[in-house]
Amino acid sequence: MLLSRPVEVHHDTPWTPPSGPVSTLRLALVTTAGLHARGDRTFTVDDPTFRVIPGAAQPSDLVSSQTSIGFDRTGQTRDLNVVFPIDRVRELAESGELGGLAPHHYALLGAQSDSTRVAAESGGELARRLHEDGADVVLITPT
Repeated sequence: MLLSRPVEVHHDTPWTPPSGPVSTLRLALVTTAGLHARGDRTFTVDDPTFRVIPGAAQPSDLVSSQTSIGFDRTGQTRDLNVVFPIDRVRELAESGELGGLAPHHYALLGAQSDSTRVAAESGGELARRLHEDGADVVLITPT
């Protein structure tokens, strides 16, 4: 099935170089692992929305409502950092190799039959929030 799906190509996406060395930049994580805080609204099939993950959230505070039957959760069950490397980026920030972390991170549902819907319905709002959070760079972890 995946081989028959079209691949989106964005020839109009401009390259934007980092505004400085990584050691001065504030990073936000964005994952497509369908993560959310316990008690937050779960993702539904083809859900184009995103969930806000507080910057202070611990891996044990997060759960996944990823709906894809082809998604193997074994790795993330053992260590959430496989899909959402929060502990690793915190270590980089604490050591000074990374300038800091944004106050929020974000999660989307990766299992989508129409990813253009995500861009149309959530892309602008997610970009606005990342900008307001002062994120200089974003690490996207696809799953």
